[in-house]
Formats: sequence, structure tokens, C-alpha cells
Amino acid sequence: MLFEELNLIEPILKALQTEGYTNPTPIQEQSIPTILTSRDLLGCAQTGTGKTAAFAIPMLQLLNKEHQNAKGPRPIRALVLTPTRELAIQIEESFKAYGKNLALRHLVIFGGVGQKAQTDALHRGVDILIATPGRLLDLMGQGFINLKDVEIFVLDEADRMLDMGFIHDVKKTIAKLPAKRQTLFFSATMPPEIQKLADTILTNPLKVEVTPVSSTAEKIEQSIYFVEKNDKKNLLIHILQDKTIATALVFTRTKHGADRIVKDLIKVGVKAEAIHGNKSQNARQRALSNFKDKTTRILVATDIAARGIDVDELTHVINYELPNVPETYVHRIGRTGRAGNSGISFSFCDSEEKEYLDDIEKLIALKIPVQEDHPFAMSWQALLSGAAAAKGKGKAKPSRGGRQDRSEYKPNLSGARKPSGGGGGGGNRRFSGSRPKSKAD
Repeated sequence: MLFEELNLIEPILKALQTEGYTNPTPIQEQSIPTILTSRDLLGCAQTGTGKTAAFAIPMLQLLNKEHQNAKGPRPIRALVLTPTRELAIQIEESFKAYGKNLALRHLVIFGGVGQKAQTDALHRGVDILIATPGRLLDLMGQGFINLKDVEIFVLDEADRMLDMGFIHDVKKTIAKLPAKRQTLFFSATMPPEIQKLADTILTNPLKVEVTPVSSTAEKIEQSIYFVEKNDKKNLLIHILQDKTIATALVFTRTKHGADRIVKDLIKVGVKAEAIHGNKSQNARQRALSNFKDKTTRILVATDIAARGIDVDELTHVINYELPNVPETYVHRIGRTGRAGNSGISFSFCDSEEKEYLDDIEKLIALKIPVQEDHPFAMSWQALLSGAAAAKGKGKAKPSRGGRQDRSEYKPNLSGARKPSGGGGGGGNRRFSGSRPKSKAD
């Protein structure tokens, strides 16, 4: 199918041609016609599926009409609520690109920066507002924003809103919207709380589900590195000695961990920057720009900060720490292998994370190949004993209600180093027996 077949107006088609877009993605093909009929939509799609264009393009067409309030400032006629600053900025850039030939005004607002430029733009009048929950409610409380004229409401990344504790703010915002409106609801996963929210705010929606979260891009080459926690830093440096890795997005669980990894890499001459919630907005945008233009080789990110990052032709994603929610693994590695390109994902797994790996492999229905040809491979005894100790200490992941009993799953131990001796398998023979034992955590 071509975009020309979706009954889009000429100014939007010209903008899409300028951007080099000819064929809609599956979610765009299914969503655009439905949204153009002003029907509610429930979209379940993971990152990299073209979701933003799926709602931005038809919204621009629906809003391309005369303003009812012609004498006063333009009222806000569409609201897009999204969890992070980075994602909000990228959504606004999409509206700008697709609506470049239309006379519609759009504005992005988020916290962490001064509000004057945002309030000045609101005073001049805005058709489409893209906002994060905190700043939106703040400016509403100050009287700068009124949502009484909103015709289209988009709730984007609803599951991430839940993860970040924004659901209460979302509900407060919805309470200020007109009852008569079109609602577009997007979420990569549908936990019970999100399904319940969708049921309360959508009216007879069409459900569009593309690329289930349990699936991983076929063109992403995945591998697991079993490694002691204390050796992860050295393993990362070892991997990055490969100069064919031009850039890589490295994921860690915590902001402090991201900063520590950056310091370790800079010490050995690897250009790296971190992006997380404690960074100022300018610092985050600068780090992302440097990474996109390859001034910075390594971008280290937490999951929340990375949601919405879209880097063309990113070849490598490295999970320095495995996530304790298996769906997050799918989102992480989905940063590479986009738009038909191939990609590579490396994941480090220590004994305490073995349980997380089991859940990830159950979700994606795949035994991830294990890379044992590296100087820091764990022994299988250390892996099993450490995993058992972690489980005994209660370091298990959060409950994932409804999953298979763990005893039904055969663990993947294929890449743990076998006992040396007897001419047997030591994984990488060059390093077998040569590495000093790591200190205990």
C-alpha cells in the first residue's frame, strides 16, 4: 500500500514525500483510516513500528479546518500526553514535519526548563499541545491551559505512564477534558491496570495490535554473556575494543550506574555520555544530538530516559544489566534493527540476573545464544550457586502473575564455562584458567 491510497490531503502527502515516506507501516495502514473517521482507537504496538505517524498524520488532517474561535486566541484542539521529555520533543518534531504545509500551530511543554517561553506560546494560541503530565497540570493550575475545546486526545505510552507513577496525573488530566472527544490510546503492553484505564476512557474503539511485545525483530542478532557482576565493566571495555562498533546504546537500571559506566569508559578513552532523569533538559538533548551525529560513540541510558529515542541505523544495543521486566528487554533491543536494517544485541548476565534471563526467554520463546568466547566467562558452578543464593535472599523479580511455573522451564546454561581439565571444554581456550578469580560482591 502507498500513502496515496489512504485518502490523505495533498499538503500532507507532499510533506511525506519530502520526508521520503512512500509506504505506510502496518500500524499506520490500519490506524490512519480509522482515525480519519473520528473513531476511538486502542493501539498496542512496540517501539519502532511507526506509531507516532499513525496518529499524527490523521490528526493533522482532521484539525485542518477553520477555527471556531476565530476572534480570540486559538484554543487547544488536540492534546498528546506522553511520559518523557525526549519522547514529547520527538512527537512535536513529527507534527512539524508532517504538518509543514498546513497552517496549524503546535507546541511541546515539559518540566525541567523555564516556563516563560511555553506560556508565551500558549498565550499566542496553539492548535496541538504535546505535554508531559507534570508540566501540563502545573500550567493548568496556574490558569495558562484550558482543555475545554479539545477535540482529539492522545494518551501515548500508557504502560510507561504506569511504570513512572503518572497514572494519577493522567486521570486528573482526563477529568478536565470534554466528554465528547476522540480518544487515541497507545500502549506497548496491556497490564490489567492499563486495560482498565482504556476501558473507562474509550468508546467503541477499534483495536490495532502490531508486532506483539513478545516478538523480537528477526534481523536482530542476540547473544548473552555470562559474567560476574564485578567483571561487567571490563567486559564492556573488552567488547568496545572492536572498532567496527561505531556506536552503541548501553542500558543500565539506575541513573548512578549510567554515570559510573560513562566515567569508566572515558578513563580508557571511549567517548561516552549518559542520559537519565537527573540530567538537565539541555544536557539530555546535547547528549542525544552528539550520539546521533556520532560525536559520542557510546550513549548510556536508563529505560525511562531512553523511551522514545529514535536513532537511525543504530547497529548495537548492549544490556549492561538485564531488566527485571521481560517486556523491557524487547523494547531495549528494538532500538536497533529498525526500518528493515539488521542489528546486534549483547546482554550481560550475572548470577543474580539469571532469573530475569529465564523470564525473558520464556516471553520471546527463544533460547538466546550464549557467547562464551570472552575473557570473563563465569563457571557454570558460580552461575548456578549465585542464582540459587540470590533466589534464597529474595532477590527475585516482581510478580508477573499468570506466567508459567518456573520449574517447567529448563534453564539456559549453555554458555557458562565448563570445569577445565581433561582436555575438555573451557569455552575460550585462550583464556581458560588464565583469569584471576573475581572478588566477591
